[in-house]
Amino acid sequence: MSAQAGFAYVAPNSVDAALAAIKKVQSSGGRAQVMAGGTDLIVQMRASDKAPRTLVDLKGIAETRRLEVGSTETFIGATIPSAVLNEDPRLIKLFPGLLEAADLIGSTQIQGRASIGGNLCNASPAGDTIPALIALGAICVIANATGGRELPVEDFVIGVQKNALQPGEFLLGIKLKNPVARTSDAYLRFIPRTEMDIAVAGCGVALTLDAQGICTAARVGIGAVAPKALLVSAAAKALIGTRVDDAALNAAGAACTAASSPISDRRGTVDYRRKVIAVLCRRAGAIARDRALGV
Repeated sequence: MSAQAGFAYVAPNSVDAALAAIKKVQSSGGRAQVMAGGTDLIVQMRASDKAPRTLVDLKGIAETRRLEVGSTETFIGATIPSAVLNEDPRLIKLFPGLLEAADLIGSTQIQGRASIGGNLCNASPAGDTIPALIALGAICVIANATGGRELPVEDFVIGVQKNALQPGEFLLGIKLKNPVARTSDAYLRFIPRTEMDIAVAGCGVALTLDAQGICTAARVGIGAVAPKALLVSAAAKALIGTRVDDAALNAAGAACTAASSPISDRRGTVDYRRKVIAVLCRRAGAIARDRALGV
């Protein structure tokens, strides 16, 4: 990859080969950095993280490129570009909110490389797909030398640009339960510019309605308003048992405000972010409700 001493690049073609490559680098005291899409890599290396490393490119591994839409469950490989997902009619129907979030990651050119798996592993507090995945109850499928493990998305991201991967592990992909009848999701964010900006706040909502239009299940994820994206159980509780009317949506929005712990920066103050996240929750909740109703 680079003529600079200490940098190297490997592209394994199997899970075992990737695990072996990571182990070899780490056992010799080096740093192995796993790469899915790689769209943030050069930015990070130019800005603040210039230390030598071996890049382990996962795109040659079949499992990380697997997209399987089954009868009850969907698997999305960690390296599948957003552009591929965004054009899949099955995913558009099943998970419209998640694809809304994926479609917000960079430009069309960036989406040809960027992946949901990479966005998740990068663990930015403002990562758009993370609240959307939390709302859907997504499960991370992790490869390691002992047979692998699984972890809910809300537990996978543990801090600012920190995930729960242990040395020698990498993300294979993401599992999602296919929605049952009268179930849908939505994702909204607010940004200072009209496109290609980082979220001031973001909210994903997924819910299920019964035949009478009463909410029987819900999940709400929020981003960019805390050190990590959060599952807001209190917001979901405010929706369950209601027709997801204005009163319920207002209560869910208030719960998101209460759960948030944002910072002030040039894109928004603490108070502003706390107000915006409530608005986004109300609007995303209404969109998810209408989609579930087929409106």
